[in-house]
Amino acid sequence: MTPCRSCGSNAVELFYETGPVPVHSCLMVSTREAALKFPRGSLALGFCGDCGFIMNTRFDPARLSYTPEYEETQGFSERFRRFATDLCADQIEKYGLRGKVLLEIGCGKGEFLSQMCAMGNNRGIGIDPSYRPERTDAETAARIQFIQELYSEKFGDLKADYVCCRHTLEHIPDVREFVGMIRRSLDRRPDTIVFFEVPDVGRVLTEHAFWDIYYEHCSYFTLGSLARLFRACGFQILDLHKVFDDQYLVIEARPGTDGKRFEIEEPVEKTRVDIELFKSWVADRLDGLRGQLDRFRSAGRRAVVWGSGSKAVSYLTTLEIRDELEYVVDINPHKHGKYLAGSGHEIVSPEFLRRYRPDAVIVMNPIYKEEIQADLERLGVRAELFLI
Repeated sequence: MTPCRSCGSNAVELFYETGPVPVHSCLMVSTREAALKFPRGSLALGFCGDCGFIMNTRFDPARLSYTPEYEETQGFSERFRRFATDLCADQIEKYGLRGKVLLEIGCGKGEFLSQMCAMGNNRGIGIDPSYRPERTDAETAARIQFIQELYSEKFGDLKADYVCCRHTLEHIPDVREFVGMIRRSLDRRPDTIVFFEVPDVGRVLTEHAFWDIYYEHCSYFTLGSLARLFRACGFQILDLHKVFDDQYLVIEARPGTDGKRFEIEEPVEKTRVDIELFKSWVADRLDGLRGQLDRFRSAGRRAVVWGSGSKAVSYLTTLEIRDELEYVVDINPHKHGKYLAGSGHEIVSPEFLRRYRPDAVIVMNPIYKEEIQADLERLGVRAELFLI
């Protein structure tokens, strides 16, 4: 068994396996044929009984390719933009981030970093191989240096007052080495604040949300396992909490060894209990959702999935959905006319539903329910919403 990539322990136990899944969820595919032939990898989640970390024991990073064709942004959603704006305001106020230099590791298309710089009159450095220069306006580009590479030791000399890393750590297999690498870069800058945001695996386990388990996410955290990792790497934790309707975990820290423990840090045994419940119920969850689609088809009801991100890829490929539905809807115009990796479903705009007239809309993330309902009403589409 592969040792734990967070604490090095050999106390790793397998608890969830699924058939070969697409190695990428957000890489745009131009034809249905290419989507159906998309490369796949094995997924077998292991739980570390010593630190609570969860990882895909069969993950192979060589199979991934983060290029500008990677389309991960959620910034076309008004609901998500409000969340991002509130998060920026919180961080700027809490840590006095005005006239500072900010570094974002895994900046994507640069939206969060751009907003942090604009709201706080800061300058920035963004590192991500999937960054697209044409999506940044000239005024923003003048205050931010974007580097289209993966973060590595060679960037350890970059000087910043604040280091953020949002929804990147879950893509990193060797999390202890990665967080340690960032900590070493701060040896001479003990006042630098670091901010990490990752999905909450505790919610995935308790909601039996198999659609939130996919190949790109090779590392999964609870607040407890996240805190244990950062302390082991030499960080003093300043704050630890959940955001975005408790879907995401946030850790804020600085170099140091002191710092309080937080009551919300889940003990390892709590995660073990959640895993046992997940194992007991996930098969029923799979059967229930598969049956739902079968009933739609038997009744002659047209269904679409709303949201073409990683959740949809995992939902459709794990359930082996093909002809039960035809289309996946997304508000991101850069995805329209593309196809979902693995399942081959075409991604269409909300406006397409005016003529398609679905009877049912399967919502991949319930936090967007009101936004989706408003779009359907604007389009004059009467369809029943189903939240998975």
